[in-house]
Amino acid sequence: MRISECPVRATADVIDGKWKPQIINSLKAGRMRFGRLCRSVPEASIKVITAQLRELEKDGIVLRKVVSLKPLQVEYSLTPYGKTLVPVLTEMAAWGKKHQRLILAAKRIA
Repeated sequence: MRISECPVRATADVIDGKWKPQIINSLKAGRMRFGRLCRSVPEASIKVITAQLRELEKDGIVLRKVVSLKPLQVEYSLTPYGKTLVPVLTEMAAWGKKHQRLILAAKRIA
């Protein structure tokens, strides 16, 4: 199978980005204005969050809605399709926790 045909790669391509999983996790509770979304991922720069939101919007995961033009207010939310990623990321987080414990235990033994 070529890498372009791999379904796992297709999933990874959508969530690939340092902050995309955190953005999706923040939006799983509902709509958020841009400023609040940025505060939910404080380690990320506004520029990077903006770029990753645009990619998620292009992939049909996130919906961008202009609420007001003066002053400009924008809200983001997960699309119904984007919500299907939440259980995938939840399972990945559970696996990650187990992996972190395994690595920590191995370091204590060494």
